[in-house]
Amino acid sequence: MRQLHRVNQFQRLWQLSQGEPLRLSVAAMAQHCFCSERHVRTLLRQWQDAGWLHWRGESGRGKQGELTFLISPEQLRQQLLTQQLEAGEAIQALQVLDLHPERLVKMLRPLMGGQWQNQAPVLRIPYYRAMEPLRPLRLTGRAEQHLVRQIFSGLTRFNGDDVEGDLAHHWQHDGSGCDWYFWLRPQLSWHNDEPIQAAQLVAQLQQIMQTVRGSRLLASIERIEAPHPLALRIQLRQSDYWLPQRLAHQYCLLPHPDAVDIGSGPWKLTHFTDELVRLESHARWHLQRSLIQLVEYWITPQLFAHGLGTSCRHPVQIAIGDPDELDALRPVDHSISLGFCYLAPRISASFTAAQATTLIALIQHSGVIQQLPLDEGLITASKELLPGWPVPSAGMTTVKLPEKLTLHYHLPIELHVMAQALVPLLAHQGCKLTCVFHDVKNWRDDIDLSDADVVMGDRLIGDAPLFTLVNWLENDPVWTPLRAPVLQAPLIAIAHQPDPEQRAALTQQLFQQLMGDGHLLPLFNYRYQVFAPPGVEGIQLNTLGWFDFTRAWIPPPATAGTVQPAPEPVP
Repeated sequence: MRQLHRVNQFQRLWQLSQGEPLRLSVAAMAQHCFCSERHVRTLLRQWQDAGWLHWRGESGRGKQGELTFLISPEQLRQQLLTQQLEAGEAIQALQVLDLHPERLVKMLRPLMGGQWQNQAPVLRIPYYRAMEPLRPLRLTGRAEQHLVRQIFSGLTRFNGDDVEGDLAHHWQHDGSGCDWYFWLRPQLSWHNDEPIQAAQLVAQLQQIMQTVRGSRLLASIERIEAPHPLALRIQLRQSDYWLPQRLAHQYCLLPHPDAVDIGSGPWKLTHFTDELVRLESHARWHLQRSLIQLVEYWITPQLFAHGLGTSCRHPVQIAIGDPDELDALRPVDHSISLGFCYLAPRISASFTAAQATTLIALIQHSGVIQQLPLDEGLITASKELLPGWPVPSAGMTTVKLPEKLTLHYHLPIELHVMAQALVPLLAHQGCKLTCVFHDVKNWRDDIDLSDADVVMGDRLIGDAPLFTLVNWLENDPVWTPLRAPVLQAPLIAIAHQPDPEQRAALTQQLFQQLMGDGHLLPLFNYRYQVFAPPGVEGIQLNTLGWFDFTRAWIPPPATAGTVQPAPEPVP
């Protein structure tokens, strides 16, 4: 980029005197700028015309002239950054950011959060790591799961505990619960403005059913067809009253059949690199239109260097803007995650149910979770699996633990801290714990857990927690050894139950049994927090610890702060 190259050349001269007046020959300047003397004279003329410096030369070869600097390289970079952002050139702007973290924080501070750019509201979020590819069928991080739901649509969608229409506005089934019709909204559109065809959705769902994950999720489906351009018919092998929830699952979000990055959700993906992820609002989305036009994730790990403060102190603590300015940033929402990190003993001949109960009791009564060396307020020990589902307290027993146990666990980092704390705790009981770490965020079918006596993981729960927990037992590899002998019959009975309250009661009964029998111990929940500057409104945490981009809004600059909140009524 030519303009940035000019700034770098200017900076080399400025650094010779740190901005103080400087006497130098044209030949010396050419050497410092890595160019010819003729080109240096052109640069001096351009810089002087632009107001960067004043050059007073003396005639004669080798004579020194006087440079007076009128602006610093950092000020120039800030100007260049602002100009590129106003022109919509975020990619070029990111090239300006090759700076020391302290200077980078100072430069980015006024550019993050909510901005109006070219008469359009824009939200910029600094983020601490590169994003994984946004593919609905891949189990990815919390941020990626949030983004795929912004980009792609399914036949149905979750709304808190409920399921509602997305591409389909209504559905119905016959008395057997095996024959379902889903009626599509008219004039649906992909992000490339092509009309959505029912046959395309049928083909995509059939393709999902051919994958390992999709085949488990949609195992009850026997046939899918499009009897009408605005209708899908789904026939089941056996009744499954979770079908609307299954079709709202992340795996059933539907990309364009010919372009995996094109969806039909409220936001379309227009740029995806390790440095920048950009979403633009989809003008033809079929539900509530977005109130901002552009969302950008600036992948700037430099901002999260230790000791500088961060805009994302943890993946579940998000600040839109610069948290060093905490009086400007305000905590706009917080919640305790429904999801939890868990410990799952794998009962066998060498690790009995009684010994698993001893392990659970030891963890519960030792206070090890409360003593983990983690940032204050990040986690809270689990008291309930879901609200109203208490975690049973295991009584201390005289049963000894085995001499050796093997623990397998994956990310997040808090589980590593937990594993390290369990080693001395079990050693004090005469049990040597071997820890095996897997650098993944979820258990996959290709991970060998055959020698695991205990497994730890993170069970993310978004919307529809009852269905999410049932689906976890149906599909997660951690439950494979238990599925056939213990889980299969109650899971089928739950799916066959048409009454939602009865399904809920049966689900709670199953999980209380798993916890009571020593198969599952929820360890801790996260405390979700989100901070925002005064210029961003409508922020409300969702169950993934993020917020719905379609509800956020930014007051126009001419009106921001002009309306004061009404005073509280006097009692």
